[in-house]
This record gives sequence, C-alpha cells and structure tokens, in this order.
Amino acid sequence: MIPDNKRTEILDKFKAFFRDEIINNHRKNTLKLKRLQEFKINPFLWFYLAKYLTGDTSPVSIAKILIYPRVLGTSITTTFGTAMQKFISTVLEGFGSTTPGIDIEFVDQIDFTKKYCQLKSGPDSINRDDVTTIKNHFREARNRAKTNNLKISSDDFVFCTIYGERSEMNSFILELSRDYTVYMGKEFWYRLTGEEAFYNRLINAIIEIVDEMDMLSIVEKVIEDLSKEISSKVTTSNLNQSQTPKLQQSQDKTKIETVNKLRLFGLSDEQIAEALELNLDEVKQVDLED
Repeated sequence: MIPDNKRTEILDKFKAFFRDEIINNHRKNTLKLKRLQEFKINPFLWFYLAKYLTGDTSPVSIAKILIYPRVLGTSITTTFGTAMQKFISTVLEGFGSTTPGIDIEFVDQIDFTKKYCQLKSGPDSINRDDVTTIKNHFREARNRAKTNNLKISSDDFVFCTIYGERSEMNSFILELSRDYTVYMGKEFWYRLTGEEAFYNRLINAIIEIVDEMDMLSIVEKVIEDLSKEISSKVTTSNLNQSQTPKLQQSQDKTKIETVNKLRLFGLSDEQIAEALELNLDEVKQVDLED
C-alpha cells in the first residue's frame, strides 16, 4: 500500500511538473502568436467570426478570434496528455515500463497484482487503428512473457485514461473493453495510488496553481500586438492581407460628409450607424475635421 506521505509527494511533484511542463510551455506557445504569420487565415470567416464573438470587426476582435482557438483549443489538450504520460513514467519513480508497447507498469493498490498499462489522456483519445495497435501490443507482451516463463494473464493488461468517466467512453474504448480491463480517470488514479479521492486531489492541486498565475495579462498583450499588425494591413480590397472594413476618405467622401452633418444635427454615432446601415466602428473612424 502506498503510504500517505508518498501520495503527498506525488501531489507536490505533480504541481511542480504542471508549472514547468504545461504552464510554461503554454505561455511560450501563446507568446509566439504575436505575428500573423503564425496563423493560417480563412478570409471568408474572419469578419463573420469577429462580429459573432464581439459584435464588431475591429482589429482587436479579429485578433481575438485568431488567438482564442489557439490558446484554448486542442493543442493544450494534446500537450496535457503527452506531458501527463511523461510525468507518470519518468517523474514518478517506479512506474516506467521497459516492455515494448507498454506505457507504464504498476502494482494495483486494490487487488495488489501487477498491471501492464497502455495510458491515454481522455475518453476520445483513441481511434480504430489504435484499438488494433493496443491489442497487438498486449498480445506481443504476453507472448514475450510466456517465452521468459513469466505468468501474466490477459487480466494483467489494462487500458487507462488520465481523465474521463465510463459513460464518456467512445466506441473504440468500448470495443477494447470487451477483451481487456479499462480504468477511466478516477478509477485509474485509485488503482495507482490506493486513494479513491486522489483524482479530486489532483484537480484541486491544479486549482492552487491557477490561483498563483496571471496569464490574462499575457494573452491581452499578445492580442494587442497582433491587432496592431492587423490594423496596419487593413483595407477592404485585400482580405488575404488581414483587412478589416473602414471608411476611406478618398473612396467614400459622400458618406464621410453625411456622417459629419448628422453629428452636427446632434445624432449619436450609434444612431448614425443605424440610419446609414454602417458598422459602428466605421462611423467612429470619421472625425469631425474630415
């Protein structure tokens, strides 16, 4: 049985690892997004998505719809899964495996038998090809054990996920579960540590780390820098150059004059935008001096 002080040690190592491997890498990857060259642009959706998210098509809004999916999307999920496998197999002593095709080996703290584990991040982490690959790995490991006169049954081979619940298993994990034992999220950590609440303790450990950090200011600065580049390239004639609509004095003199006249009559920019069927940002770009 893993003692309490060992579990506490695991939590401390987890917090340090999360800071160093996940948060720091996330920060570095976020800072890379200051330049438009980091994005593959779909000019057909830029302005629509900006308007959909923020209600306007300003450079800042466009920057947000480019940056948010990158910093909150699948890349951080992939990074998390890869990092957690590294954490368990390298940072936590004794769980790494020398068996080809096996991610980690551990003594099950509930039935006290040794388990040979294929470990993935979550309930959607495998596809059709993965099922065949995992089964082949288990089969080869068992045949190798027989050759070496080791008694290993099929029940000793398990598929585990770092997070998720049984109700969330995709069809491929369900298929795998017909031949091998599957432990999802909380079940896996319970088997690994012998503490049923350990999964929740890991989540709470992340909450403690989150309270220490200030990523918002970094994201806001990246959005500001990117929006400046977008603004410098804005025209309505070249969508591929990251353009956002605005009134051009030389091209639309009549509208500019109309806007200024309506202002003189006391209409607000919001009322003018509605009356002329213009974007509010377009109206605000027109100065009374024009």
